[in-house]
Amino acid sequence: MRYIFIFILTFNIYLAQSQQSYPDSVLYSNHIYSEKIKTVQIYKDGWNLSYPVMKLNSDEKLVLNFDLLGDQPETYYYTFIHCDKDWKKSDIIPNDYMSGDTENPIEDYKNSFNTTVSYFHYKLTFPNDRVNLKISGNYVLFVYPADKPEDPIITQRFLITEDASKIEITVHRPQMTKENNTHQQVDFDVNYTGLQITDPYRNIFAFILQNGRWDNAKRNLTPEFYGNNELKFNSLSDKNIFPGGNEYRYFDIKSIRYKSEYVKRIDFATPYYNVYLYPSDDREHKPYFYWQDFNGKYYIAFQEGQKPDIESDYVNVYFTLPSDQMISGGRLYISGSLNNWDFDKNNVMIYNSATKEYEGTMLLKQGWYNYEYVFRKDGEGTVIASRFEGSHYETENDYIVLLYYRNPHDRYDRLIGSAVTNTLNHLAN
Repeated sequence: MRYIFIFILTFNIYLAQSQQSYPDSVLYSNHIYSEKIKTVQIYKDGWNLSYPVMKLNSDEKLVLNFDLLGDQPETYYYTFIHCDKDWKKSDIIPNDYMSGDTENPIEDYKNSFNTTVSYFHYKLTFPNDRVNLKISGNYVLFVYPADKPEDPIITQRFLITEDASKIEITVHRPQMTKENNTHQQVDFDVNYTGLQITDPYRNIFAFILQNGRWDNAKRNLTPEFYGNNELKFNSLSDKNIFPGGNEYRYFDIKSIRYKSEYVKRIDFATPYYNVYLYPSDDREHKPYFYWQDFNGKYYIAFQEGQKPDIESDYVNVYFTLPSDQMISGGRLYISGSLNNWDFDKNNVMIYNSATKEYEGTMLLKQGWYNYEYVFRKDGEGTVIASRFEGSHYETENDYIVLLYYRNPHDRYDRLIGSAVTNTLNHLAN
């Protein structure tokens, strides 16, 4: 008992120290804190394009992959932080939501093989023999150096669901709105038979995610109607309406020997291979055209080898987007999972007035990538993708519905249900 008390005290101290360095909005988000860390992915074991959601008390596992650039490995530890529905630290201690060792090293790592850029590839699968997670809800995977627990290198969100309710989702064009050609409306019904919920208006909250993104999620939705163990979330307001967007742009850099579609030129300048993409087109006013994409994700692959995790090289990828003038009031970014859906110096585009083009460069691991161009307004941080991408109600998107329940006698938010649908099941393209 004395050891447990000391650990809990130490754990809470280092979390408090971390919170002094980073605001909650960063610390409990998907974030990479070191320039040496690249290609961070978290997904369900066996399907690396899946969303990081697993069922409580099941055999399902999640996998974290990332690379450390350089010639020397480093020792990293990990732990888990339970959060409420709004991604603030829950009012419970680690022993309430974890069993086993609450801090563990990541021991599965390998150095790159025959690459121009040296790196070490790290892999973590959980739950595992050392640690298990006992309750549902929102979690943050917290990775940090062995000697600096107050300085995380990675934080990644994931979800554990009870699947105690059944969710039926419908996606359709918005009705009675001027956005019926550009947006998509997500309605859903919930059956919670078997759960004792006395006041759904006060204790049930739903979230909707488009393609797994949290930055534009619809949050804390309450039911429009309930009765007979059913909840209905069908609104005539805009609270469950999303811009449809467009199919993501893509490029293929699985090989640096051959140019694939959208690749204009490949050359080598020590220490990097450089891949120049053809200039992108402005799609704002172009008609919708369907093609199969990864909904903003990427897939690591190496055409000339069998171990892409350690044989894929890192290359500089050059993006250009013609524009007659620089857009004022914000900055343009290359956006997608390729930069963790973040907006920073690694994916910002700079306007070249001489060539009348936006230009950007990203260091990326070989594979197959989705991306789009988004304009982010100064100050308020509002993200607009339609400026160069357009927006269409027909666009293929994934939608995830999450249902949280806060029992008045509990100190945390349970995730009692989740469901995923794709617009191809609902909208005729």
